[in-house]
Amino acid sequence: MRTRKSRLAAVLTSLVVACLFLAVRPAGAASLTRVTGFGTNPTNLNMYLYVPDTVAARPALLLLVHYCTGSASAVFNGVGHDYVTAADRYGYVIVVPEATRDGHCFDVSTPAALRRDGGGDSTGIMAMVAYTRQRYNVDPARIVVSGFSSGAMMTNVLAAEYPDVFAAGAAFSGVPAGCFATTNGSLWNSQCSGGTLIKTAQQWGDQARAMYPGYTGRYPRMQLWHGTTDTTLAYPNFGEEIKQWTNLHGVSQTPASTDQPRPGWTRTRYGTAGTRATVEGVSIAGAGHSLPTDGTVAGAIAFLGLDGGAGTTPTPTPTPTPTPTPGGGACRVSAAVSAWGTGLTENVTITNTGSSAVNGWSLVFTLPAGQTITSGWNATYTPAGGRVTAANLTYNGSIPSGGSTQIGFQATHTGNAAAASAFTLNGATCAVS
Repeated sequence: MRTRKSRLAAVLTSLVVACLFLAVRPAGAASLTRVTGFGTNPTNLNMYLYVPDTVAARPALLLLVHYCTGSASAVFNGVGHDYVTAADRYGYVIVVPEATRDGHCFDVSTPAALRRDGGGDSTGIMAMVAYTRQRYNVDPARIVVSGFSSGAMMTNVLAAEYPDVFAAGAAFSGVPAGCFATTNGSLWNSQCSGGTLIKTAQQWGDQARAMYPGYTGRYPRMQLWHGTTDTTLAYPNFGEEIKQWTNLHGVSQTPASTDQPRPGWTRTRYGTAGTRATVEGVSIAGAGHSLPTDGTVAGAIAFLGLDGGAGTTPTPTPTPTPTPTPGGGACRVSAAVSAWGTGLTENVTITNTGSSAVNGWSLVFTLPAGQTITSGWNATYTPAGGRVTAANLTYNGSIPSGGSTQIGFQATHTGNAAAASAFTLNGATCAVS
């Protein structure tokens, strides 16, 4: 049996070969920059940030995660280069975490790593995301994650632990969230890597749900790529990932559509068809642990919605907020809607007008008939329509006297794109402004 180091060397070799075909960035262009002091960083990760010369007014954020033995610069200039070129075109920002431990693999194995805010690598990575969101006016509905090999495994884990943050993920040659779990301190699980860890869809779904106990909201859309001859993270993991994400979304494992976009590629879409399906799997015949190949990142860019940046889509037409209604209590709410076609986003600012801090909150409101929430940020939302309860997350549960917090969601509508109404905060009726 090969040693762990030889396996990692094989991964690096295959990825380096793929990088040889990629262009070098022109001189004078925006560059990858090291960021320090970004926040909680229990495992001593490095953070790098790429901000293109022209940034969209409301940019998307791509979290780009490298492979074992890799680095931020290696993934940025190598297999992730197409993401960088697209960032220059569409104006989104890229966060690139870098593992610093021996082997430069991300921890997707230990108990700390497999629990939301557990103190593992994922905790430091989410501090990087929060840092960037605060400084670049990031669209919270367009925060996405993609990675290769170890980074693909981290993509699955982050999407399971922080489903309220990420809108979508694209994982190249990964394994299901939790598959690499170990109890002996090792970061390598041979049963999982060998493709012999087989579970039911429900079991995989439950394992992911255990990473964020009590969460009842929607999970990110997920795109999965795998080569049929991968011997590092064996091909059966592809099917196990599909089981997990279809279960998390509550959709059938029977594809909604199947096609072959290129010779040797088999693409299956689950739940919904189309470019941004609920779950999408792309199996590439004869490919080993050397993804991405030509055209794969372009497919991920479209799936993640990164090609909808500045200058590529019409500016949404704001829908007027309802006439303010009187309301007492210790809160004030303002709601702003941007609507288009059959969709909308709504941003809600909650202000504590009371004399003492609110510690732990639930904002209840009514959606107009025909509106259904499809994703949200900075809160959990249940149910998706009608009288909805938005509950705080771990990082925004306290609102000081006179302070505010902002939440929001994306929804579909059938013609009525008005803002929500009848807001109450912890049972107190809120004024609307």
